Amino acid sequence: MLTTIIVTVILGAIIGALARLVLPGKQNISTLVTVILGILGALIGSWLYTAVSGNEDTSGIDWIALIIGVIVAALLIVLYERVVANRTTRRV
Repeated sequence: MLTTIIVTVILGAIIGALARLVLPGKQNISTLVTVILGILGALIGSWLYTAVSGNEDTSGIDWIALIIGVIVAALLIVLYERVVANRTTRRV
């Protein structure tokens, strides 16, 4: 159980970092938010891949699910930035 959580956080950090890498420009979000959005992207990407392909058993790294996770995490980062940016501009 603890190993699963640690691996999930590490993969979330990697996927979040990859998502930020493919986005143009600088993202003004913290490392913690990057990891959380990376974890969410990985979970949603894995769920989408399993739902579409029906393939639940994979041996090793499933590259398609990883790519989908990065794309989903990138979309989550853009969405997060827009929501946070709207909050800060409304206060001014």
